[in-house]
This record gives sequence, structure tokens and C-alpha cells, in this order.
Amino acid sequence: MEGSKSRGTTRRGSFKARIAVVFTLQTLVVVIASVMAANNVAPIGAAIAIMLSSGGLAWLAVSREWLPVAALAKLLDGWDSERPDMAALDEQKGRKSDGDVSKLLRGLHGLASRLEGYSERERNFTRDASHELRSPLTVIKMSSDMLADETDLSDFGHRSLERIRRSTRELEALVEAFLILSRESDQGLAEEDFIVNTVLRQEVDYARELIAGRPVELILDEPATFALHASPRVFAVLCGQLIRHALQQTDHGTIVVTVMPGSVSVINPAVDTTPDPGTRRHASVNPHGFDLAIARRLSDRFEWPLETRSLPGASRVSSVRFPNPQAVEA
Repeated sequence: MEGSKSRGTTRRGSFKARIAVVFTLQTLVVVIASVMAANNVAPIGAAIAIMLSSGGLAWLAVSREWLPVAALAKLLDGWDSERPDMAALDEQKGRKSDGDVSKLLRGLHGLASRLEGYSERERNFTRDASHELRSPLTVIKMSSDMLADETDLSDFGHRSLERIRRSTRELEALVEAFLILSRESDQGLAEEDFIVNTVLRQEVDYARELIAGRPVELILDEPATFALHASPRVFAVLCGQLIRHALQQTDHGTIVVTVMPGSVSVINPAVDTTPDPGTRRHASVNPHGFDLAIARRLSDRFEWPLETRSLPGASRVSSVRFPNPQAVEA
């Protein structure tokens, strides 16, 4: 153990020590050549030649010592953090190099191994979670559909069944958002050309199921139509979260989802923070809900700017702008 410790101590800073030796020797040669020229021991031309030769030899020595550092820089120049080249690191580690460079290589190898393990765990999690979470939701949805066909179901049973359906839909949207955000990269999210109005109509229909029996109206206003080349799944989850956030913030009134050229906005009435005593509120008074936080993370992730603001009359607006909208022919 003492032997390994002493070897580590000798190798520590070896690159710096060897460079110092090279320049010390060069300085010594220059001083000797200058003294010889000053005392007429050697001609000035010979002294200059000695100085130049020593400088050239010092440059070659330093360049040779710099080769491991240059090789490491070349390796890192093409470094892909998502797919680290472990074989190249192992090959570089196997070469004889400076002690300091070896420490850097060992650190990089450990970091690359952790990144590789993290990526593998992420892939396994998203694959397993996608299956394990969606399977029970599918069973619940199928069972609720079968219960809805029962003719002798009481009114209380119908109300309970509708609550189960709404909760299942909310959980399904939440799981979808978490699975997208859990991915380190965007791989596996298929991109295609799609019309945003078509996807929005489906999300609005889903959201209307959540407000059944409440004095809230949800309207889709479509003064414009445009298409995107992106993941329709991500777009649906983002807009669905904004709509659900508006539903959570609204006790009564009208929520309007508007499609403008290159943007989608959700306008909902302001939340009354001073309700009448004894009135049970359905929505939280906090304007910054969990759904909005998920929507912000999705907008940041896919570079679709999200803006929230208040309009005169205290209505709240959440709007998403899409940088590259495509025109849709009539």
C-alpha cells in the first residue's frame, strides 16, 4: 500500500516537472553560450547557433510531452454526452501517458460510465413505467365502459362512474406528461406533420368530460388553422395541461381555447379569491398550479415559448407560440 502511495506521489505533477526541467536546461545552455561569447571563448555565430539549437530541442521535447494532452483534447472534441465512446477512453487509458493526463482519463471514464448507466436506467424506466402504468389505466377504462352499459345501475352509481372516468382521464394525462419529461432526450417521440386544430378538438372533448355537472363552459375558437412538424403527442399533452389548469382555476364561467396563426391560447375567468361563506370551491385560488408547471417544463424542453398574463377584467391568459407553423390549404 505504501508502494502504491509513493508511486502516486512521484507521478503527481510529472508533466509540470518535466516541462520545468526542459526549460531549466535550455536556460542553462543559453547562459553558458552567452558567457562563452562574452569572453571570446566561442564566436558569436556559434553561440547563437547553440541557443537556437537548444530552443529547437526544447520545443521538440515540450511537443512530445504535449502529445497525450492533444490526444485527450481530440477525444473530447468529438465527445457525445448521450453516447459516450467507452472504447476510445479505454484505448486512451491503455497508452503510456503523463500521470496528470491519466487522472483526467480515469475521471472521464468514471463520468462516462455513470452517464451510460443513467441512460440505460432511463430507458428501462420509461419502457417499464409506460407499460406498468398504462396497463391498469386501460383496465379501469374498459371496466368503467362495461359498467356504463349496466341498465340497473343507480343514480349514485352513475355519478361515481363519471368521477372514476374523469379521474382516470386526469391520471392518464399526468402519466403521459411524466413519461415525456422523464426522457433525457427526445428519442422515441415520433415527429410528423399534423394539424393542430384536429389535436385540439380531441383535447377539448376530453376536457369537457372533466367539467360535467359544473357551471363551466369550454369553447374552442378557431379563427386560424395551421400545422406543425413535431410530436403530436407532446403538443397534445402541453395543450391538455393548459386546459386542465384553466379548469382547476375556474368555478364558473366560460373558458375559451383560441387558435391563432402560430399560437394557441387558453383564456379563463379570474379566480375569485373571496368566495361567499359556506360556498365549496372546486378550484384552487393559487394561479400557479401543478398543471401549469408541467406545461412550462414542456415548453422549455421543446422550445415552444409559453406566456401567462392577465387581461383587463382580471381574466387570465396562457398562450403558447410555435416558431415554425405551416400553412394549411383550405
